[in-house]
Amino acid sequence: MTASRIKKPNASTFPLEDLIDEVLTGGVRIHEFQRPFRWQWEDVRRLMDSIIRGYPIGSVLLWARPAQEEKVTIGALQIRAPKKDEALWVVDGQQRLTSLANALNDDGFTDPRFGVAYDLSHKVFVKPVGEQPHVIDLPTVFDLQRLLMWFNEHPESTQYFEEATKIAKAIREYSIPAYIVEREGEDVLRDIFDRMNNYGKRLTRAEVFSALHGGPRDDGKSQTLADIISNIDATFLFGEIDDVTILSAILARRGPDVTRDIRAEFSRESVSREFSEETPDQAYRAGEKALANAVRFLQNEAGVPHFSFLAYRYLLVVLTRFFAYYPQPSPRNIELLRRWFWRAVIVGPEAFSTWTKASRVLCSKIVPNGEVESVQSLLTAVSDSPPKALNLRSFISTSASTRTLLCAMWSCHPRSFLTGKPYLQEELGSILSGKQTAKDIVATIEPSGGKTPIANRFIFLREDSVEYVRDVFQNQPITMTNSSWIELLDSHVIDVEMQAYLANGNVTQFLELREVCLRKLTEDFLRSMAETSFEDTPPLSSLIIDEDDEDEDFVDDLN
Repeated sequence: MTASRIKKPNASTFPLEDLIDEVLTGGVRIHEFQRPFRWQWEDVRRLMDSIIRGYPIGSVLLWARPAQEEKVTIGALQIRAPKKDEALWVVDGQQRLTSLANALNDDGFTDPRFGVAYDLSHKVFVKPVGEQPHVIDLPTVFDLQRLLMWFNEHPESTQYFEEATKIAKAIREYSIPAYIVEREGEDVLRDIFDRMNNYGKRLTRAEVFSALHGGPRDDGKSQTLADIISNIDATFLFGEIDDVTILSAILARRGPDVTRDIRAEFSRESVSREFSEETPDQAYRAGEKALANAVRFLQNEAGVPHFSFLAYRYLLVVLTRFFAYYPQPSPRNIELLRRWFWRAVIVGPEAFSTWTKASRVLCSKIVPNGEVESVQSLLTAVSDSPPKALNLRSFISTSASTRTLLCAMWSCHPRSFLTGKPYLQEELGSILSGKQTAKDIVATIEPSGGKTPIANRFIFLREDSVEYVRDVFQNQPITMTNSSWIELLDSHVIDVEMQAYLANGNVTQFLELREVCLRKLTEDFLRSMAETSFEDTPPLSSLIIDEDDEDEDFVDDLN
């Protein structure tokens, strides 16, 4: 084991230079299970400015425990960390140590978030922009030998040598307070962590869960909620599911109540979990697999192509629990599950009072060793509730009504105004990468004040522009056949009469007619997906009575 220059008292201060060295060599581990890196360039600049002024930047909380050999991602850095019998894991201080490690390292410095330089003449930190007189990058300032070489190569800046060495010394010798909890004090760490979470900017519940239960997988690699988010998006181009929904999905698989105390989730004393012997690593993996099946169902069966089209996130949580137990349901149950999903959208979480209660009630309907029973119970749970009125007066990308409308519009297979070919689901996912809503692909073609009516919204992908679309709606392209043009208009819910109004400049009449059509489209879409007038009979295979059982029943009747 590589010896660490950092000792492990309960409380101490360490030179910044030593801490950064330990981060870059794997002695201090900044886990991916910590909260995502949120700082921007200005935050990093202010941190460095505080350091050279000698201002306190707060303490860090470290946890002493073993670490496997692994590849660690810290900001923009990729570090091959060796196995350690006792490494120091960052519990609090991730944003600061990530910023320092990257800003003072050549590889991290190239990332716009961490690229900070020092203007020797004005004595301020600046963004590096090409070659600037008297401006020196922080990795050079941090390395004494490189600093001397830099002045040899920049004789015009010799007058600032004293200023540069002063800044370099202030950074390298800056001391950071650290508190280290020994590995046998896990209960103490939990208490400290919980208390720290009550101060300042609170961690989300998902971040608390990750910090308490995240860690190396059985194969030595890190396993995090962020990994699941990234893997699902990369596999299905479904978008970045928020970490709260991911956590709820993982919890739902292990028990119906997703609001339970997460601190004891993997405690041996916890006997209420459905996978009581499961390790956190196994829970992460199995949860991701079930979530993947749920997303596949939404895209292929339920007509929800992207996370930003999902009316209610808690329904994805319920689906994850179902597919955890039944990864390959019968075709009939897939059909019934699609009906249940859209019926649940129609009644909304208000049918159960709140979305948390809705999640708990619906998850409780899914039981082990009972695929048919689970599906039938889900259907029954939403069968007696009145439908929730759709609010389609205006386009609000975060509302359930608008997202339902988007699914209906997508079911028309909207076509490109340039090629006339239908947009692909992969294109939708690619364009919406990193977006929380679908507003960036739903454009308006006519100026409007205030809230934009739904009739003035169109799905645009690829290189389609508003100006070109406006022209196409009024004038059929000479390169497009009549049938292709009609198909194009129809895919965007425009008929010949509406097109004529638009071509004659009667925008008001056009919007009024299209709003009526969009409302009908949404109603028809929901009707076809929910099929509320159909019998919800289970699969025929579940209704077949074994011949031997029939004989036994007959004998019982005779007796």
